This record gives sequence, C-alpha cells and structure tokens, in this order.
Amino acid sequence: MTKGKTAYTNGAGRRGTKRAAERIRESAHDLFYRRGIRAVGVEEIVSRAGVTKPSLYRSFPSKDELAADYLRHMSEDGLARFDATIAANRADPRGQLRLWLIQLRQKATRPDYRGCGTTNAAIEYPDRKHPARKVASDIKRRFRKRLSALAAAMGAPRPDHLGDALLLLLEGVYASGQLFGANGPARVVVEAADAIVDAHLARIDRRPAGQARAPALARDV
Repeated sequence: MTKGKTAYTNGAGRRGTKRAAERIRESAHDLFYRRGIRAVGVEEIVSRAGVTKPSLYRSFPSKDELAADYLRHMSEDGLARFDATIAANRADPRGQLRLWLIQLRQKATRPDYRGCGTTNAAIEYPDRKHPARKVASDIKRRFRKRLSALAAAMGAPRPDHLGDALLLLLEGVYASGQLFGANGPARVVVEAADAIVDAHLARIDRRPAGQARAPALARDV
C-alpha cells in the first residue's frame, strides 16, 4: 500500500514538473523572441509562467540553457515546416520554394515581426562557446545544407552557390522585415529569389557536354 502511494505521488510530481516546464518554455519563448534573450530576466519569466525560480531551475539548469532550449524548439519547428513544404511536391522543388517564400513574406511584412530568432541569438551571443550560440550555429548549418540540396533538386550546376545565394537573400529578409514592415524589401522576396534561381540555372546551358545533372533533393537528417 505504501509503495503504491509513493508511486502515485512521484508520478504526480513528474506531471507537475512537466506542466511547469511547459509554462516556463512558452513564456520564455514569447519574451525571448519579442524582446531578445539578454533583455529578459528570470524573474519576469517565472512571473509570466506563474511558477517559482526553483521550478525553473529544476527544469533548466540556467538561463543560458533555457535560451538554448528556446532556440532548439523554435528552430526544429521551423526546419520541419520547411521540410513539409518542400516534400509536399518533390517533383516541383522550385514551386515549393516559392510557396515557402510566400509564407515567409506574409510573416516578414507583419508589424510584430521580429526576424529570425536564431539569427538574432547569434548576434546577441558572439561567444561561440555559449549554449545559445552553439544551437544557433548548428541550426543555420543544417538549413544551409537544406538550401543546397534544394538547389541540387532544381538542377543547379553549382548547388552550393545557389543555396548560399538564397541564404543571403533570406538573411536580408529577416533583418529588413523587422525594420521596414509591410512596405519594405521583404515584399519582393519571391521575385528576388526567382531572379537568383534563373541566373544560376542559366549556367546549365554552359555546362560541358556529358556532365551529369545534379542529384535529386536529399533531406538532412
């Protein structure tokens, strides 16, 4: 009987900890994205989440680790959405890129847009050993690989170059979107991407005879 009661109490404690961690994560994510990681203190996070400091530190060893968790979850969701959009029609990678860019344009021209949280974190934390910076760097490298793979699927003779050109364009959207809003440069991201892709695919005509086409789109897992 005693063992059964102990097991129930421990189970309830785990469920309570999980609920607290989720509230902390949700509150931190909102505050970190809207105002920046450094500008938000632990006191504000626990107040918003309705928990105590000990609850936060039971779930996250430090604010730095909470920041890394924020970036990890946000970025994994972003990569998953990108993958889902491209995978919806692998026969038309360029068309799927356009659909994803249209969605980005809609977000980047909203008044509350704060850019890419991962890029923002990399700027906030120049120390490459910081947990948040490590996560940001890893996510950006993985996204860069995805863009290169997408460029290869479009038949680009130099997929790494096209992927990097698209990444440069996107970083411009992330920065300019929060500066200019609805009438800013982000409104022309689809047309700009088309021009970049056209320029790179035009090099196919100058490819030496017999050179194989680029491989099909591959996922970075």
